[in-house]
Amino acid sequence: MKQLFYFILLVAGLSSVHSCKDLVDEEGNPLIDLNENSGLIGPRSLFREITDSDTIAEYRYNGLLLSKVLTKGKYTRSVTDLMWSGDKVSKITFYGFLDEDKNGALDADSVAYTQLLTYGAGGRLTIIAENRITYVKKIPPGGTVPALPWVVDKKYKKIYNLEYATGTDKLSKITMRNGEEITGVPFDYTMYSVSNYVYSGDNIATVERNYGPINAGTFGAATEKYKYEYFTLDTQINPHTLLPFAYKISHLLSTRVNDEKSHSLSINNPRRMTITDLMIPIPTPVVFTTNYTYDPQTYMTKGFGINYIYKPQ
Repeated sequence: MKQLFYFILLVAGLSSVHSCKDLVDEEGNPLIDLNENSGLIGPRSLFREITDSDTIAEYRYNGLLLSKVLTKGKYTRSVTDLMWSGDKVSKITFYGFLDEDKNGALDADSVAYTQLLTYGAGGRLTIIAENRITYVKKIPPGGTVPALPWVVDKKYKKIYNLEYATGTDKLSKITMRNGEEITGVPFDYTMYSVSNYVYSGDNIATVERNYGPINAGTFGAATEKYKYEYFTLDTQINPHTLLPFAYKISHLLSTRVNDEKSHSLSINNPRRMTITDLMIPIPTPVVFTTNYTYDPQTYMTKGFGINYIYKPQ
């Protein structure tokens, strides 16, 4: 848990000095000025999330549909590709590097995963089936430094089941089952997590996530429990409302612990966030706060050390 808190502190404590990144998109179109007294008029898309020194994410579109997301990598940027079937995201693939252990640095292992998305009644996302592979570089004979080529380290299968609250259709639960594929060993799911979501209106108020083992198909007692709470919401527009729900869910599930970003599912922006390890004898929330800036169209442009850059549709 100490590593998780370090990661959140790193993000929340980043300087909010404006970036000098290019203010045009990949096609040369002008982006929103970072000056809080200006802004786009009319329909927009989220284009970049940046700090004063780095690009966290860059969003690419095919027409009006999100088709590619570029994030931090070790040698080149990590890439997420989205495939659409009509107005639904049907497949998501990722190639690159992740901070799985939440120590603030990308892991040495390379990761590739494919997610197939299934929709149920009312067009709601209900199942995500994932195949994930981690790759490593081996130390050659007589050497001391890992070298190319990348070789397969481990393979995993995961299944996520999404549930929604009766009456509101808001996301209420995500249940994950995870198992490693080992050659010569019958596959079975061996680990689980259960995330419970509570909304206040159209905003996430609380997320609780438990982790534990699966034995012969039965969930065992939780070995980890975390609680995330969001307070003091504004009435302005959350930048992530411009992204597809399916992508936001996929991004939350991209690493084992990523739930601090659950406010991306809200329509407004929380000024205060707490994270609590519920397994310790006296749980004590760790608190993070921010002040936001907005453009004249009430879109949030800066918060928690991150600047949000938009482009016209």
